Amino acid sequence: MNKTYKATGINLKAQAMGESDRIVTILTQEFGLIRAIAPGSRKHNSSLGGRSGMFVVNELLIAKGRSLDKITQAQTIKTYPGLAKDLGKLAASQYLAEIVLCQALSEQPQEELYELLNEHLHRLEELPKGESFGVLAYLAHAVFHLLALAGLTPQVQICCLTQRLLTPNFVDPNWRVGFSIAAGGIVCLEAWEGLRKEAQKESREKSLPHPVTPAYQTVVHRQEIPVISARLNSVELGMLQQLSQPEIMQINTTSDASWLSVEQILRQYAQYHLGRPIRSATLIDSYFAANHDATV
Repeated sequence: MNKTYKATGINLKAQAMGESDRIVTILTQEFGLIRAIAPGSRKHNSSLGGRSGMFVVNELLIAKGRSLDKITQAQTIKTYPGLAKDLGKLAASQYLAEIVLCQALSEQPQEELYELLNEHLHRLEELPKGESFGVLAYLAHAVFHLLALAGLTPQVQICCLTQRLLTPNFVDPNWRVGFSIAAGGIVCLEAWEGLRKEAQKESREKSLPHPVTPAYQTVVHRQEIPVISARLNSVELGMLQQLSQPEIMQINTTSDASWLSVEQILRQYAQYHLGRPIRSATLIDSYFAANHDATV
């Protein structure tokens, strides 16, 4: 980079610095993540005040600094005012920002990630007011796509053990499929149960006394039995499978509890692979618990 450079970016994080400045973390198309000072942005009449807010997209002129760069000019080209007017949308947006901050790189173009985040923020903002569980569905859709872009797509079409296609059985109300975070996706419970019983049988046989010790021993490498993190019914699996599509299906308000389950699974999966908790998820939990209580 030269001593000054231009970039187009969206603000993902801001923190106070000194008496009147902010440090803003920005996802830019051209240079990835940038941390820059917005001088005087906390002053009442500062031109950078609103332009350093969360989820504001600016065309920026930035001066290189020894430790931190400095924003010298900012021209706003896009805002998402609707996100701040709805607690559920705001919490979901902050949730997405946390994931992006975990996977974005610095000093490298991040155009795909930039476009994907803006696309899903726009979808959240456009969601009609009052569709609380619609927010949850759109959040799950966005998280799935961000994971896919990072190369962390959970396997939701075929069994991680048998490599066979798993199709939801909507006829049997007791039908279930497992989801293993460590294994990377869905697991056929019949196959998993078979492996578990085989391992138990082998363990019992090893514990029995052997009168003669053989001169050699055959070593058998068995498939590791993954931990089942959750069990999904047919509706939940169907929802999870359709998240890979470019557009989410029409939200069915009768499936509120199912969207809660799907979001929880993706959250645990994302936290496991990103190696850190998603702090904004606590806001999601509080918001949907309150909305559930209000409708009961």
